[in-house]
Amino acid sequence: MRRILILAAAFCMTAAAARPLHAAPGTFSLESILGYPFPANLVSGNAGRTIAFVLNERGVRNVFVANAPGFAPRAVTQYTADDGQEITNLHISGDGKYVVFVRGGDHDSNWPAPFPPDPARSATAPQMEIWSIALEPPGKAAMIGNGDAPAISPDNRRVAFVAPDNSVSWTLLDGTGKPEKLFFDEGQDSDLQWSPDGTRLAFVSTRTDHSFIGIYRDAGTPIRFLAPSTSQDVEPRWSPDGARIGYLRLPGNGGPPVTDFAWIVTPWSIWVGDASSGSARRVWSSSHTLRASFPDTWDPSLRWTTANQLTFISAADNWQHIYAVSAQGGPARLLTPGRYMVEDTAPSVDGRSIVFSANTGTSAGDFDRRHVFSVAVDGGAVRELTSGQSSEWAPVAAAADGIAMIQAGSRVPPLVAVAAAGAAPRAIDRNRLPADFPLAQLVVPRSVTFRGADGRITHGQLFEGADGSARKPAIVFVHGGPPRQMLSTWHYMDYYTNAYAVNQYLASRGFVVLSLNYRLGIGYGFDYGHPGRWGPTGASEYNDVLGAHAYLSSLPGVDSNRVAIWGGSYGGYLTALALARNSNLFCTGADWHGVHDWSSSDELPDPPARYELQDIKRERRIAWESSPVSSIAKWRSPVLLVQGDDDHNVHFHQTVDLARRLQLASVPYSELVIPNEIHGFLRYSTFLQVDRATVEYLTSHLTASGCR
Repeated sequence: MRRILILAAAFCMTAAAARPLHAAPGTFSLESILGYPFPANLVSGNAGRTIAFVLNERGVRNVFVANAPGFAPRAVTQYTADDGQEITNLHISGDGKYVVFVRGGDHDSNWPAPFPPDPARSATAPQMEIWSIALEPPGKAAMIGNGDAPAISPDNRRVAFVAPDNSVSWTLLDGTGKPEKLFFDEGQDSDLQWSPDGTRLAFVSTRTDHSFIGIYRDAGTPIRFLAPSTSQDVEPRWSPDGARIGYLRLPGNGGPPVTDFAWIVTPWSIWVGDASSGSARRVWSSSHTLRASFPDTWDPSLRWTTANQLTFISAADNWQHIYAVSAQGGPARLLTPGRYMVEDTAPSVDGRSIVFSANTGTSAGDFDRRHVFSVAVDGGAVRELTSGQSSEWAPVAAAADGIAMIQAGSRVPPLVAVAAAGAAPRAIDRNRLPADFPLAQLVVPRSVTFRGADGRITHGQLFEGADGSARKPAIVFVHGGPPRQMLSTWHYMDYYTNAYAVNQYLASRGFVVLSLNYRLGIGYGFDYGHPGRWGPTGASEYNDVLGAHAYLSSLPGVDSNRVAIWGGSYGGYLTALALARNSNLFCTGADWHGVHDWSSSDELPDPPARYELQDIKRERRIAWESSPVSSIAKWRSPVLLVQGDDDHNVHFHQTVDLARRLQLASVPYSELVIPNEIHGFLRYSTFLQVDRATVEYLTSHLTASGCR
């Protein structure tokens, strides 16, 4: 029998904290910095008099509600376990008497799972459940159905939702009824939108390669579709009078074969349909340019405002901005001019202005932060509502012309804040911050700019503790996405608050950390996020990784012979690429759920396309050469591989395949596999486990005497 000798490094992961290299006195623990509460899903209702949000405290998620004028938050659910069950899709009824939410599922996956995730490995399979809670008078939570995407009727009596089979059901809001299928439709239904008077329900009916905007009235009336075509129609939005519906139209899935790896011009338009007749007409069209194409990394956020204007987001001028167009048609008007990116948007209570977050402001370095602004739909100057060294995001309208938002600093983790008109934000959940959270011991990252190996400008934040002049080991952190931007404050995504916490912890242990915002990311213009020869078409962004190493090596406090790299998802890909191509530069690394072989991607054209796409072999060859596995022969540095095996963003086989290749090439590696976990890690205990393993692994290979 043939035997294969498999050589792999033996690495013992202990439960103890990593040994510090140059740790300052009073260094905090990993558990203490990971103990931050994380607020998300902030919503408002009842004309801004009620806000609600989800607070994740060490993996225990609960819904909190706060009412004007004091906005003192109170928990309205009492979950106690770190069970990995998401809470999403919060909605407050129009009268402020109920809050509805979805518990369970994976709302950030790239492809559907056969069943909801079960990271706690419970004996009973979890479901996606829709819950309703009475707020006035306070009542118990009622599970009203299995499904997703609930929509509360304007009369505050019913909830329509998407059932597990992608049909539409409804039930009573107070939980006393039994869910019923609302209507039959041949498509997969989504984006449920009640008419203002509650007599009709608009929805998207997806038919694989095309989609329609449907309108349901009652069981005795046929479903009406607005101007059906071969296109994809999405985002139905009712006019305030309920007579018309605005929606977006983009091309159906067809035409000559192209790879999803190519930047393709995708024109789109805004249509307005008559809800009674079903007729519709185009009121605006994008230009035929890549910048003006249908957004590939953000929601166009179509809204029908009370000013009879439709607002949306486009990057036609290289920056994501808010535009407005008359519902009667005509040219679009730019509402937010400037060299910055609009991100979260929400209407004011009266619907005549839009509040939004953007990476601009009056302080140096605001391109690496977020602040909140307001602009009237009819036009006029943009008003700055927050400023300074903090970041603010997810703004929603609050009572008395105020706003609620989430705010964070470089040291202070995300907290829910409210601000009356013209006043500074006031945190309302600061009492949830644990007593041992190391506020005073955190560093303030410094925004830096440097050049990639090909001379292009790139960006990042430098974490460096004030702990003497000894030359220290350094670590490059690469985010995932890739349409993401790391900030000089705590982040607005839970996955990246974790990364920020780990980078702070590494800095406290004597490392210099550079968080790299490589090309392909957001925040620096559309062109920066859409470079040529990216990823599987040439990995041009790897030049920024090399530039990061060169920048760190130029710092007097860094030992250029002791540089590591870590990251997750797309950051895992760049981590593996750095170790495979340049083990001479990067001593070691931690690769979380990275892509390792682009040539095996489902997004490359199927074989039948070879008749029209003659260079399919060339496409796959370039994808292969852009992959870490193509450079295994040069890989020498030890690596930690981390992934959950219920990952629906990156196939788990990517890590299985890489591990086998590393074994055969005698490359030292260790692996940490989390059964039942998803890509974004749903449990606090998972983050603590993989963070500890990552810190210990990097520390063990970046010793005071050099790289192992």
